[in-house]
Amino acid sequence: MPAIFCQRQIIAESEVDIDGYPSCLTYLSWTQAAAQAHSAEQGWGAGEYQTIGAAWVVRSHHIEYLRSAAVGESIAIDTWVSNFNKTRCLRKYLIWQPDEDRLLVTAETVWAFIDLAERRPRRIPQEIIDAFTLVPECDEPDLKLFAQDRLQS
Repeated sequence: MPAIFCQRQIIAESEVDIDGYPSCLTYLSWTQAAAQAHSAEQGWGAGEYQTIGAAWVVRSHHIEYLRSAAVGESIAIDTWVSNFNKTRCLRKYLIWQPDEDRLLVTAETVWAFIDLAERRPRRIPQEIIDAFTLVPECDEPDLKLFAQDRLQS
């Protein structure tokens, strides 16, 4: 399984505001969906978490919006786990247009692992940590590939 998970989609009419562009909440929902799909791909879908009585909840988000996209355009959401600590992990994202190599959004989320019954932080089991290949900062996708686009925007 690749360390960097890529989810591709076409922007649907239901995902844009009245102005014809995805809202900030839409971009946020795409990051969450990609994180869930990546986890499921690694063998940790919603059912597996429910079986052990645990879940991931958002502790914080940071999103930088660089460009927008419109209905019918193709996007890719790349995501990876940057690190784990006792009860949290840092997950990063790039949302981009593969047809044009245009970067739309960079984001990161600190996810907290909680016990569902107690609603408190819980130590991340080793089998979950082992299911993911960490991508250290030095191995993250090279944003220089998008640098020319960023200079033009």
